[in-house]
Amino acid sequence: MTQHEKGGSDGNAVVPQQYLAPFILVTTLFALWGFANDITNPMVAAFKNVLLISNFESSLVQAAFYGGYCFMAIPAALFIRKAGYKRGILLGLALYAGGCLLFVPAGNMMEFWPFLMAYFIMTCGLAFLETTANPYILAMGPEHNAARRLNFAQAFNPIGSLMGMFVARDFILKKLDPTDEEARRALIDTDPVALAKIQESDLAVIVGPYVTLGVVVFAVLIMFTLFKLPDGKTDDPRDQSLLACLGRLFRTPRYLGGVVAQAFYVGAQITCWTFVVQYGVNELGMTAADAQGYNIYAMVIFVTSRFICTYLLKFVNPALLLGFLAVVGGALVVSAMTLTGMAGLYSLLAVSACMSLMFPTIYGIALQGLGDDAKIASAGLICAIGGGFIMPPLQAAIMDGPERVIGGMTLSATRASFILPVICFAAVAIYGFMNSKQRKTA
Repeated sequence: MTQHEKGGSDGNAVVPQQYLAPFILVTTLFALWGFANDITNPMVAAFKNVLLISNFESSLVQAAFYGGYCFMAIPAALFIRKAGYKRGILLGLALYAGGCLLFVPAGNMMEFWPFLMAYFIMTCGLAFLETTANPYILAMGPEHNAARRLNFAQAFNPIGSLMGMFVARDFILKKLDPTDEEARRALIDTDPVALAKIQESDLAVIVGPYVTLGVVVFAVLIMFTLFKLPDGKTDDPRDQSLLACLGRLFRTPRYLGGVVAQAFYVGAQITCWTFVVQYGVNELGMTAADAQGYNIYAMVIFVTSRFICTYLLKFVNPALLLGFLAVVGGALVVSAMTLTGMAGLYSLLAVSACMSLMFPTIYGIALQGLGDDAKIASAGLICAIGGGFIMPPLQAAIMDGPERVIGGMTLSATRASFILPVICFAAVAIYGFMNSKQRKTA
């Protein structure tokens, strides 16, 4: 597969005809990992109440989930470099399905750490899928519109996310025992057997959807096994040794900056979405299920904005639009911190409109012109998803603390914790504006 389409009427097509079928199949993966991300975000609040742990401890769900990306991204890139895109996808799907099925023994053990291990293995699989699918999509046609192609494929990621949110709300959160944390803690001394039964029932509710997901992913694995995919080779004449590739990457500021920007973006995304539930519960007195319903509205905004932004990239420099939306996103988070009542929550939901463009656009800018080096470069950008490993525990630690004074205002611990995504958006804005003078790539 060449990086540039040579001649023919498809020369300016976002997806040239000969790549249409593999493009559609690979794009299904974007929805699959979107589902995993957003069925998992509300589990931070769920495990806190079910297992009676702190905000910090429950946030380790996200640490384990995103830690898998950090751990496996580089091995995945090295594997794909030798074995090709298809084998990388197959191994990723196998790990994904296996991690989901490990929820069965985890539920039987009724302890937190086996769930963390299951999340970690599951996301080792997702690291393979993302390390493979993103550069593969970029390579399915001309380089000059690669950012649009990846944005289009990534538009199906939030569709999977929406499905994950619905499942989390309607098949997990709404089916959990309504006994609140205070009443459960009272049962520790008064009726531990009753508490154990409640916990056993709740964990069974959590396990069920993940097992179903594992079966679906295994079915997709079979489908990919039977389908013939292009090998994804590029016509890159440069020295393809690992050391030569790394040397070129470390001499490319646009790529290195992209890794940093991606880490901050993912940190902003995960904190804004994960802690919508805590914002609704702690600041507005909602139930966890009702607060998760607003997270679904945020994802609808995200999906809609993704398609709009993909269209705008026909006319607007991607990096300039990235910087502008990062500034607006940071301003909206500040509004969520300072405005009371539903206005603050609506501001937090509106951030999703700004985030929709960011991940694939940073990815496209960072990998532009890298040729076959994109296979290794992709690993750095997937490792950057580790921003989701670091930020949620930091935010949860702030949330577990007292009120804070920021900018002369006294804010609750929940509101004050959102200073972290403000910092993250500032970093993304800097990257966008620094690269906005380059040739428009869409």
